[in-house]
This record gives sequence, C-alpha cells and structure tokens, in this order.
Amino acid sequence: MGCWLVEAQTQPANGAKSDPIYNPNGAFVGDIHPAPPPNLPANAAPRNADGTPDLSGNWNPVSAIRFNLNLAAGGIQVPFQPWAEKLYNERVARHGKDDPEAFCLPPGVPRLDTTPYPFRIIQMPKLIAILYEGGTHTWRQIFMDGRPHDKNVEETWNGDSIGKWDGDTLVVDTVGFNDKTWLDAAGHPHTNALHVIERFHRTDVSHLDIEMTIDDPMSYTKPWTAKITVLPLKGELLEYICNENNKDTEHLR
Repeated sequence: MGCWLVEAQTQPANGAKSDPIYNPNGAFVGDIHPAPPPNLPANAAPRNADGTPDLSGNWNPVSAIRFNLNLAAGGIQVPFQPWAEKLYNERVARHGKDDPEAFCLPPGVPRLDTTPYPFRIIQMPKLIAILYEGGTHTWRQIFMDGRPHDKNVEETWNGDSIGKWDGDTLVVDTVGFNDKTWLDAAGHPHTNALHVIERFHRTDVSHLDIEMTIDDPMSYTKPWTAKITVLPLKGELLEYICNENNKDTEHLR
C-alpha cells in the first residue's frame, strides 16, 4: 500500500491530512497525503511500502493532445518503411476521415496514453491495471509477477503487457496487437508486428512522464520514441459512451 490511501474519510492516527476535494500538493480527490519523510522535498513522488514509486491515482493527459493528433509532434523524424509513409500521407490527405477511433473503436497502445481523456492507475505488487475514461472505456492489465508474454495473445486491440521496475521507472513491454488501430489521429500506421515499450517515471508528486517507443520493423526501419507528461486529475473519471449520439460519422463519410 502506498503513501496515499484512496477515498479515506477519517483523520489517520499518524497526523496525515485528509482532503475530500483536492490537495494542492498533488493528492487526488479523497486521498490522504501524509507529510513526506524529512529527508525528502515536500513535492517528492510518493512511494509504496516496498520502496517502489507509487503511480496510482487519476491522471490527466490533456497536455499530451498534440501527440494524440500526431505522435511525431515536436520534430520527431519518423523512419518510415516506404509503404507506411505512402499510407500515412494518404491518411493525412483525407484529414483522418478513416480514423478508427472516430468510429468508436479502441485507440490501442500507445494511443491510449495520449487520448485526451483521464485514466486511473491501480497499482498492486503483482498487477497494475489502468482504467480509461475514453477509448470505449477500455482497460489494460500489466502483469508484474515475472511471467513471460502469453503466446496465445495475438491480434488484440491492447496487446499483452508485462512490466518490471528499472530503478524508479516502470518499464511496460507490450506485444500481440492487431493492425486495426492508428498510432495517432494523423494516421501513423503499424502492423501486427508492433512492439511497444512504455517507460513510466513519476518525477514528483504532480508529474508522470511516459516515454513510448514504437518498434515495428514492418512499418519503420528502426524504433522511434515520443514522450509526454501527464498531470494529476482534479476529480474522478466520468461515464463516457462513445457510441451514444456520435455525430462524427455523419461528417466523416
């Protein structure tokens, strides 16, 4: 159990302060945020009892919107295979009209990290789950128990994810995708050979960096990487039903 206890409603015996609305130091709604140890700065990232960084809570990726529009934002040079560059240019010319996410299909990985809807990380020693408000209310399981990839997982939207700690960074390795998603709204393609490596690093109480490496030798001549920073959400995840009253399809056809 980490330093923040979700939805606690009473004053703890150790003097921690409970704020049911929002703690300006970065705690989420209903969390308890005890004072950090005296040898750490006030805004230090919280840690679990086993010493690993506590990534749990509600996170807001709104600052990552430009990477959702184009994962290569900021001048990243994408090492296309010729067919992939041709398809990408065709999608750009059509202004994303064929984007599967516009038709309420799952965004896939790593686009779930950049889709401008909040998500909740639920962290346990042997399993980390991520619940997404957007992206058809989908979820991911990241297995932390040392298992290898499940060879039976293939042609899936979110892939098979296994994680491990590299110092204070959570490294998530995901394979087993289908080829039905786009990496972003611009239309960067991928095949079912896609291999995604995400590195989650909480730099302090209020910032979570996510580095996403795309490794798909059928689409790109070498791996390439984008990086975003997400912030604590001042609230809870809400119900969002993509299919309900979806008017986009009328304009995209």
